[in-house]
Amino acid sequence: MSRLHSENHLVERIGWLRAAVLGANDGIISTASLVLGVASAAASRNDILLTGVAGLVAGAMSMAAGEYVSVSSQSDTEHADLAREKRELADDPVFEREELARLYVARGVEADLAREVAQQLMAKDALAAHAREELGISEITTARPVQAALASAATFSVGAAAPLALVLVSPSSVLIPVVSAGSLLFLALLGAIGAKAGGAGLLKPTLRVTFWGAFAMALTAGIGAVFGKVV
Repeated sequence: MSRLHSENHLVERIGWLRAAVLGANDGIISTASLVLGVASAAASRNDILLTGVAGLVAGAMSMAAGEYVSVSSQSDTEHADLAREKRELADDPVFEREELARLYVARGVEADLAREVAQQLMAKDALAAHAREELGISEITTARPVQAALASAATFSVGAAAPLALVLVSPSSVLIPVVSAGSLLFLALLGAIGAKAGGAGLLKPTLRVTFWGAFAMALTAGIGAVFGKVV
């Protein structure tokens, strides 16, 4: 008999991984695009750096606030559903047990066994059983607003710092191509890391994030060049 062992499932990473990848991706793309747009308008290096730093701070705060509000709304919905389920369990536990059993029957479990399983699970933790089976809420998927907000703000800052570092080290004459190429390289690396952490193939996520990053930067640089000539 094989020894029992604990397993670490990739789905357990979905909460923080989504926020982290989104934050870093947004940090790189938005800051690089901002830098390229301002640089294309023939601004000085100091102006470019000032704009980039302001974008980093504003973007990090915006990501944190937006992620917190969004995930808090999900958390509020989960708590409301759990409160309703708790009332229903208190009012009619027999009906709730049959409801849980029917869920198992629908998945292919025999009726008598489904009722026995439902009874044993509800004897241990009725609310947890219904939350998991009826509402789809578990420890893995439950909303964590603070964790998501901090992850988004931190990873946005790290991502945004990468294009700013390129501005600092690149000569003014090649600032635009260096920031463009370097930022695309950072995006490709981010796509590969996110895919690896999530257990997905490397090619498709890497190409996807790099393509949309290149599109955003090219569009912003073009707008900066046009307004730089007009203004």
